[in-house]
Amino acid sequence: MAEAGVESPWKRTEVRRAERELKREAVLRMAVRLFNQKGFHATSLDEVAERLHVTKPTLYYYVKNKDEILFESVRIGLEAVRAGIAQATASGGSALERLRMCMNAYLRVVTDDFGRCVIRVGEDPLPPASRRKLRKLKAEIDHEFRQLIEEGVAEGSLARVDPKLAAFMIAGAISWIGRWYREDGELTPEQIADQSIGLLLNGVLNRPAATKRSAR
Repeated sequence: MAEAGVESPWKRTEVRRAERELKREAVLRMAVRLFNQKGFHATSLDEVAERLHVTKPTLYYYVKNKDEILFESVRIGLEAVRAGIAQATASGGSALERLRMCMNAYLRVVTDDFGRCVIRVGEDPLPPASRRKLRKLKAEIDHEFRQLIEEGVAEGSLARVDPKLAAFMIAGAISWIGRWYREDGELTPEQIADQSIGLLLNGVLNRPAATKRSAR
């Protein structure tokens, strides 16, 4: 307890910890934006420090090096996808409803800074051990998509497709959005999600018109 009339100039441990995490996230987000714009190898920590108005040595209080920044950025993006899938799985709806929710969660992530880093940069520049950890996360996400597609086929809400191929196609199409999406583009993430999920699940065929022609 502080002496009466004397306030400590030092902040409590939990406050210092929260401030450090906030600053570390700022370092990661600034760096990942530069990675997405310029590429991993073309981005230097000097530029990250300059954008944040700090010295380069200050950055080392929050991150070890560029590899750690990239690893954490990709991990954060993948964990966000997993969190969205977990929420969809816990919703208790039909397999099709849960698949829609998972697709929406994935799409929202790939339009965010960290999600775009997963797509635009990925884990390839990292050392083998780091690549293995991140690819394990990707494999778990792929498994969740396959399982939902299998359940959708079993319940009759999805066509009898190859779950592995369908999961690759859906994830690949959604991932590509992370490459062309622009924050100043014509469509919002919500509009992109609505249209993209509709296209992926329903296709582009005008089915009623096709049915009428075949009936003549």
